[in-house]
Amino acid sequence: HLQLVESGGGLAQSGESLRLSCTASGFTVASYAIGWFRQAPGKERERVACIESGDGPDGNKVFADSVRERFTISRDAAKNTVYLHLNGLQAEDTGDYYCAAGTDFFKFCVISAEAGDYWGQGTQVTVSS
Repeated sequence: HLQLVESGGGLAQSGESLRLSCTASGFTVASYAIGWFRQAPGKERERVACIESGDGPDGNKVFADSVRERFTISRDAAKNTVYLHLNGLQAEDTGDYYCAAGTDFFKFCVISAEAGDYWGQGTQVTVSS
């Protein structure tokens, strides 16, 4: 079946780093734009980062203004996994992090997350200040 599974979340101290993994089964991440989103209680879902389809670890990317200088996104096609590297963590980064796949980079990563085709169940990140 088609599935996205997030992992790597947990408790971190302010200033530390975490690496979140988004691993796909039933489809290949190289064929989709992959996005990371987060949501904290009482707040709307926020697009954190997005990467276009492709076999390489890099490509066209978009980032939220709040994380652009601290987070990176990359792809390991051999492992069918997209990573979100959270550096310089702040308490405001606390939330549930989800990955999703979309067929159209522009529609999914720029216009609207509603263009996403598959969503994972999420992994929780808690940052202690």
